[in-house]
Amino acid sequence: MNIQSNEIGFDLDGVIADIGEAFIRLACEEFDYCSFRLEEITSFQVEECLDIDLKKVEQIFQAILTDSIGTGLQPLSGAVDVINSMAAESSVTIITARPIGEPVEDWLRHHFPATTCKKINLVAMGDHDDKARYIQEHKLNYFVDDRIATCLQLAEQGITPILYNQPWNPKKHNLANVNSWQEIEEYIFR
Repeated sequence: MNIQSNEIGFDLDGVIADIGEAFIRLACEEFDYCSFRLEEITSFQVEECLDIDLKKVEQIFQAILTDSIGTGLQPLSGAVDVINSMAAESSVTIITARPIGEPVEDWLRHHFPATTCKKINLVAMGDHDDKARYIQEHKLNYFVDDRIATCLQLAEQGITPILYNQPWNPKKHNLANVNSWQEIEEYIFR
């Protein structure tokens, strides 16, 4: 694939932001669940694969969603550099299933320079299963997401999904996929 910067969009958590690291760290710090590793999160529904109470899972994710900076949510390696490079050429679209945009905007301003933030189109739409509509509205042809169900839905809608590999994704699929922002950069800046 040879993708132009203005025709690809990105999910936030698990693609740009390292939600897995934040979840594991907060589970240990806040609830003393310190015995699991990222590789053990083999389902998008964390409570299905880890021995942790659903209420605590929800509390951890709620904390991250409402205070991404305060919870120490970090960008995945390479994300900031690639998005900065993309923003030098065109706008960058981030479509997240988070229902509230303000904590995301704060997080972006914390990790990205103002010049890049001005070029980011953020859509906080609140639903994993409705991203195709927003992707089409922004005239994107490609979308990077870490949720396989979302990628499969996008493919059905004629959008080319790129699955960002995470332990919670099944390994057997026919989707284009990446393991890092270096690989994303290779698709875009060939």
